[in-house]
Amino acid sequence: MSTPEQAPDQAPAPDQAYDTVEHAAATSDQAMPWAELGLKADEYERIVGLLGRRPTTAELAMYSVMWSEHCSYKSSKLHLRQFGTKTTEAMREHLLAGMGENAGVVDIGDGWAVTFKVESHNHPSFVEPYQGAATGVGGIVRDIMAMGARPVAVMDQLRFGAVDHPDTARVVHGVVSGVGGYGNSLGLPNIGGEVVFDPAYQGNPLVNALCLGVLRHDELQTAAARGAGNKVILFGARTGGDGIGGASILASETFDDSKPSKRPSVQVGDPFMEKVLIECCLELYAAGVVEGIQDLGAAGISCATSEMASAGDGGMHVDLENVLLRDPTLTAGEILMSESQERMMAIVRPDRLEEFTAITAKWDVETAVIGEVTDTGRLTIDHHGRRIVDVEPRTVAVDSPVYDRPYARPAWQDDLQADTISGDAGRDRRSRPASGADLRATLLTLLASPNLSSKAWVTDQYDRFVQGNTALAQPDDAGVVRVDEATGLGVALSTDANGRYAKLDPYAGAQLALAEAYRNVATVGARPMAVTDCLNLGTPEHPDSMWQLVQVVTGLADACRDLAVPVTGGNVSLYNTSGEPGGVDASIHPTPVVGVLGVVDDVRRVTPSGWRTPGQVIYLLGTTRGELDGSAWADVVHSHLGGTPPTVDLAAERALAGVLVNAARDTLVDAAHDLSEGGLAIALAEACTRFGTGARIRLAELCTRDRITPFEALFSESTARAVVAVPRTEEVRFQDLCTARGVPALAIGVTDEVDPDAPDGADGPALVVDGLFRVPLADLVEASRRTLPAHFA
Repeated sequence: MSTPEQAPDQAPAPDQAYDTVEHAAATSDQAMPWAELGLKADEYERIVGLLGRRPTTAELAMYSVMWSEHCSYKSSKLHLRQFGTKTTEAMREHLLAGMGENAGVVDIGDGWAVTFKVESHNHPSFVEPYQGAATGVGGIVRDIMAMGARPVAVMDQLRFGAVDHPDTARVVHGVVSGVGGYGNSLGLPNIGGEVVFDPAYQGNPLVNALCLGVLRHDELQTAAARGAGNKVILFGARTGGDGIGGASILASETFDDSKPSKRPSVQVGDPFMEKVLIECCLELYAAGVVEGIQDLGAAGISCATSEMASAGDGGMHVDLENVLLRDPTLTAGEILMSESQERMMAIVRPDRLEEFTAITAKWDVETAVIGEVTDTGRLTIDHHGRRIVDVEPRTVAVDSPVYDRPYARPAWQDDLQADTISGDAGRDRRSRPASGADLRATLLTLLASPNLSSKAWVTDQYDRFVQGNTALAQPDDAGVVRVDEATGLGVALSTDANGRYAKLDPYAGAQLALAEAYRNVATVGARPMAVTDCLNLGTPEHPDSMWQLVQVVTGLADACRDLAVPVTGGNVSLYNTSGEPGGVDASIHPTPVVGVLGVVDDVRRVTPSGWRTPGQVIYLLGTTRGELDGSAWADVVHSHLGGTPPTVDLAAERALAGVLVNAARDTLVDAAHDLSEGGLAIALAEACTRFGTGARIRLAELCTRDRITPFEALFSESTARAVVAVPRTEEVRFQDLCTARGVPALAIGVTDEVDPDAPDGADGPALVVDGLFRVPLADLVEASRRTLPAHFA
């Protein structure tokens, strides 16, 4: 068959044999490699029907990549609509841009807006960890740039295989270096995230990256190609051969070591080029010379042209030979599909073209006019005068297949949930520590476990305070960035997910992820405002995994409605399985990563997560139940996963958030820390070691009130709880606030009080649980900090 493909060492010549639109119309019976490109037979027939002929090779490549799971959401779109239908008008009050844009934009007051989004770069980060993670950061930063914003912070949500697996170190070193190397080079603070180790992610590490940007309301940009005669400009880095086919293959097929054809080259990032591109774009926006803007990420020029044309007047023509190349041997199809990084596409009026190019020249950013907006309603692409694409853009970018895939509750789900470790049945089956010595040993064991230990080995490789606007960052509960220096207006961000909870109950697991992120944002004193999500799951063609996806989406949509926080955008990453297609046992735990953004009126009043002042009263907010299924204790001590996750109580979460936000505003609390993995014991240990201030804790009244044992009081993972440090002068006001909002509040101790029972010679602050145990803070720090360096340093 006639194709535009050339041998890698051949430069395409103007007289080469092209698979043109004319040729395609004349050779309707010619076989096309649709299956090799990831399309199904009925999808190929649909393309033929849309075109009224067979597609050219270039058109086939465009449809294959744009109809891939990664770009089209064809298996999830039907269910993702819940995020829209369950969003009320009141929830949309502060949204300037929502789902369907490059990123959501939220009005935070005083003419300021922020844009934020999280996306995945999972499979490339397993193939080539450094570049996979680095270009994941670069891609999400360009999404934020495309909204007209200055990127001001990043976060990363990382999940790796077993900490002691021989391959884990390769992935960890590459990914952490990639995230830090790219973000640090851009001068963006990394203000938070997650690092989780679990055998479920051994063949499929998760690398989710979030970026936050700031803009004024009138600086908002859109990705639409409007105005016939306006020029289509490609600027930034030159186009090379890296990443070709990435979106259609890596994100849409089973990840299997036996199929090298499923592993195309991973994109290569250049953060210094991206930094220049950021400043160049911001000057272009300020000059008002941009009519529309889109970043080039997945599917490259194919995606940018079809999406911008679809969002605008519907017509665009491109002359592909005008694209500036790093590699002159690239064929037309490769130019279209390349996912080379650090590129942007702009729509510019002809009378502003000279001004546009003067600004890009100032920043030494290469620029090429590659086409223009038309009124034809068609996307046409020529290469050296030969037409290789002639399609209606919406059929490529918008009207992709939508599948209502079969799904069913897995047969194994009931058995999994019946295998409880909570309550009387669990007590009979799993030993629980009761003595003070055993409880102390359990605390130190959990604190030294990979998922609860200090992440300083990771976060110390990131710059958390560059730009000077970071008010809080890891290890605090949420990252906080100042937006307006004059008023102190800022935003807080937290991302959370617990794949173990979601494995036990994907509906509740998604809600618990949202609840924890919502709680973390409130803990620092920010009002939760909006949500972004990255839903990482297995193979949608398997009914078990598809059921998990439906449950996750439904649970998250319902919880967002109940908490009145709209989903502004995000990402779905499927086919995260390293076994045979549909092998649910080889799939990752369903992992809905949820990011919550909150607004802080004045970042000078944010609440850190650790005790700073001795003699303050420690209050436990919320109710504790004996909820241990899916807990850190069950995992670390018993290698157990079964039962049902902690109860979701969204009304209690809202009430708790109200207390935390108002207490921070009125300076009633000096520190606050949410309770999540590891329960009260881990929260106390982290609050004590944050600033080196100890605590003396009493559990008797709590155990009596909530009818629990000291072990359950320390290690249960009941939700809607937090611990706070209250100055004695503010106790009455704080108690009144809790009573007014219906939040249970119990004084359980004090910060850094002298321990009369301390053994002779015991120096320094400690965490003391009266009548049970005493742990010097130095021992807590040593237990927490030794784990990751021991494996990776």
